[in-house]
Amino acid sequence: MVALYVTSLKGDSGKTAVCAGLVKHLLSDGKKIGFFKPIVADITAPPTGAIDSDTAFIKRVFALKESVTNLCPIISDHDALPTRIQEAYAVTSRGKDVVIVEGVWRQRPGGKPIEAPNEIVAALNARVLVVEPYSKEWLKEINNYKDFGQSLLGVVLNKVPKSRLEQVRSEASAQLGKTGMNIIGVLPEDRVLLALTIGELAEHIQGKILRGAEQSAELVENFMLGAMVVDPGPDYFGRKNNKAVVLRSERPDMQMAAMQTSTRCLVLSGDTPLKPVVLDRAEEKNVPIILVRDDVATIASNIESALGNTKFNHENKLPKLAEIMEQYFDFQTLYKGLGLAG
Repeated sequence: MVALYVTSLKGDSGKTAVCAGLVKHLLSDGKKIGFFKPIVADITAPPTGAIDSDTAFIKRVFALKESVTNLCPIISDHDALPTRIQEAYAVTSRGKDVVIVEGVWRQRPGGKPIEAPNEIVAALNARVLVVEPYSKEWLKEINNYKDFGQSLLGVVLNKVPKSRLEQVRSEASAQLGKTGMNIIGVLPEDRVLLALTIGELAEHIQGKILRGAEQSAELVENFMLGAMVVDPGPDYFGRKNNKAVVLRSERPDMQMAAMQTSTRCLVLSGDTPLKPVVLDRAEEKNVPIILVRDDVATIASNIESALGNTKFNHENKLPKLAEIMEQYFDFQTLYKGLGLAG
């Protein structure tokens, strides 16, 4: 049995998504897989009684038998961290071939780590996989992980713009080779993985779901603004599928046109009462409507902010994630590093 510690210096790196992709691939390959996400109580613990949403998602989507409490133990005795980690890990690792350990390595503003990942890695005799979200400074950021030494199996560059994918992959192979680090994957940014649910969208833009609340879990992959459109015809709105369309509430013509196309929901700005014909068409087409008092520009800004903080918490994202990892992740090197038969 071997532990793979998946970590990142940054939030919203896609760490949970990579963990889910690894679990799915290894399970499909006939391996017995566990998941483990220890939390140090005085540093990263959720409020008392709260459940870590990432762990709950992994447990549910992969039907793991252990309780969330066992999968995500809260370690309160920091002085005895290695011992407590080993005790908790023994529960979830029993009978497994590989345990994916989702790590947290956060820093104070001064740069000093507030969690000791090397203690956890040593306690579990784990190999380390780093997930680094793409930025222009990605190569400089990678140097921060050298402290893992021989435990470092490799690095995954995540959320790389598709237009830069080949260039970044070539640079990563050349530059990391000089440092002795393996590049295990260069994963492209994808609209499906960045998608919000209708419920998440309503929450982020402080909107009220007028109708279609039962569809809150459906994914919205694209967004369109109709405020400045001269021609409200379906030709314009037909350019994107599975979308939310942001419109002013006083424009029933645009609202009707948008619903002639693949529209996941309408987001309406303002306080003008909706026309009965719009409500009837939304009912007919089963299109949820979100009402927001802010103007269109503010709504667009809030959507942009929300897209930068999306979570991998929806099983409908899993097929796309698996497709991406099969194409862009080096499982052969992973298996070799973990001592697994391919």
